[in-house]
Amino acid sequence: MASAVAAAAGQELSNPPSDGITNLRFSNHSDNLLVSSWDKSVRLYEASANVLRGEFMHAGPVLDCCFHDDSSGFSVAADNTVRRSNKEDILGRHDAPVRCVEYSYAAGQLITGSWDKTLKCWDPRGTSGQGRTLVGTYPQPERVYSLSLVGNRLVVATAGRHVNIYDLRNMSQPEQKRESSLKYQTRCVRCYPNGTGYALSSVEGRVSMEFFDLSEAIQAKKYAFKCHRKSEAGRDIVYPVNAIAYHPIYGTFATGGCDGYVNVWDGNNKKRLYQYTKYPTSIAALSFSRDGRLLAVASSYTFEEGPISNESDAIFVRSVNDIEVKPKPKVYPNPPA
Repeated sequence: MASAVAAAAGQELSNPPSDGITNLRFSNHSDNLLVSSWDKSVRLYEASANVLRGEFMHAGPVLDCCFHDDSSGFSVAADNTVRRSNKEDILGRHDAPVRCVEYSYAAGQLITGSWDKTLKCWDPRGTSGQGRTLVGTYPQPERVYSLSLVGNRLVVATAGRHVNIYDLRNMSQPEQKRESSLKYQTRCVRCYPNGTGYALSSVEGRVSMEFFDLSEAIQAKKYAFKCHRKSEAGRDIVYPVNAIAYHPIYGTFATGGCDGYVNVWDGNNKKRLYQYTKYPTSIAALSFSRDGRLLAVASSYTFEEGPISNESDAIFVRSVNDIEVKPKPKVYPNPPA
């Protein structure tokens, strides 16, 4: 990669995964970064120092990961297992590949979503073995594609454009059962940091902004917008929106698409704030650091056009400036004299 492009992309981490990156997440306590990959590994980096601190293996491609504390986490894989990354012991299993994992600090539970059409909650404080750690199994209408947590609220997005919203304190039934506002397959769901709703992205270059409150006044505020698309030779080319990440300070959010671009949005004012220089290939995952100073970007081809990319998988960590992520104040015209 040319040096100018590299500088614009951010610092490229050494020792990246050797196959497709499925997710990356910053710790809530430091600049440590957890990365999952199709090469069957979970990697722990100290991102600001560009150092690989540890590597843990599954028997199959790792599809998601999340932190538990600053140096350990959980991972889920196509080998149907749920693991603790620091001990490499099997916490539990599903009957099909496990696509998503989230740890709830509010409930002290681990939540996993699988292509076996179930959601499972685990108590990670128990000893190894499914019988002692499984809290509950909750059937879903279809394969689970994405999960997101805010406080005690859990949003589950599945195949078939279903969205289930749960209260972790009472998982017996979803609080709400919804259908995606978008017409095509869901790629990612992320809750607003303020707990009022969630953003949902699709394979067809769109993001919808949704609200939990079902009152008519609040539901009137929801909207969807087009992104990660271009016009070429008189036709629209649209790209899947693979990733959404919220800035922890300003509540703005970044999206990453198969077009190789990362855009930053002000959802309240319905504006794009910034677009970063194009990355070498598709954006597979995004994560802001706990203080919002860093943005980790996984540039990893996602096979949307078949096996044609020669670009290697890479993780970039870029410094974030306020001009890129801070909402711009509204300017009101001066009143007449």
